[in-house]
Amino acid sequence: MSAPGGFSDGYADLGEVRLHYVEVAPADGAPPMLLLHGFPQFWWLWREVLGDLGQDRRCVAPDMRGYNLSSKPAEVEAYRMRHLLADVDGLVEELGFERFTLVGHDWGGIVSWAFACRGHPALERLVILDAPPPFTWGRELERSKRQREAVKYMIELSAPAPHGEELLGADDFAALDRMLVGPGIERGYLTADDRDRYHEAWSRPGALTGGLNYYRAAGMGAQVEHGQSPEARERLGSMRVDVPTLVIWGSEDHALLPGLTEGLEAWVPDVRVELLGGAGHWTPQERPAEVSRLIREFSS
Repeated sequence: MSAPGGFSDGYADLGEVRLHYVEVAPADGAPPMLLLHGFPQFWWLWREVLGDLGQDRRCVAPDMRGYNLSSKPAEVEAYRMRHLLADVDGLVEELGFERFTLVGHDWGGIVSWAFACRGHPALERLVILDAPPPFTWGRELERSKRQREAVKYMIELSAPAPHGEELLGADDFAALDRMLVGPGIERGYLTADDRDRYHEAWSRPGALTGGLNYYRAAGMGAQVEHGQSPEARERLGSMRVDVPTLVIWGSEDHALLPGLTEGLEAWVPDVRVELLGGAGHWTPQERPAEVSRLIREFSS
């Protein structure tokens, strides 16, 4: 789906892929932000945050590759981290960001962590919402049986096609509705219109495969079953995030537990962690006013 009134649509042709994005810009020179969604979302995750932060920030929310109106390569290889990072590089160049704040939720947050670890001269601040830090992910899988059990669904999502596609697409996306839409409607932060918009995005050819390929390319199922490899642990041991970082987490996130936020100072010296009491995994939709306030305060 395209943008509603007040937002503008754009496309970035990045060679390998064409990415759709939605933008709100109050005036020339407004501080820029790039907001990345995760699974099984698209830019719509940020709609209320965009409306708020867009009053005094230039906010751009793309559909990540594989989602909604963006290109959907079929090959698993096309979703390896180097390609996802190249998409962010390309967007930053296409949009002309000289200094910007990167905001990521779920898989968008995983990409944002990796982008910050690698470093980029234009990156000024980092905001992460409910996305496992690479530094603590392996630790929590090893020490927390509850965390391992909570992410066993990643084993199913990482299985070769068409297993995940059949699982998630069955009965008019019943599994995705139970995970995302149903709880939102019950608690009043989503509506029947939101459900229609998500179904429209999930129904696009290749969209379910695109989202699932993030899990397949990263081998998330194998990580849950066997833990991080020794090579990954050694590599992560020397990584750092050198920009000011805000981590926002739902205290009731039952998939990615708040223990993942503990001890981040060892790798992220300038970090602030904010737990949203009573919030679950979908914090930008569940608590958009609080999320916007925290991001605005942090980025001012």
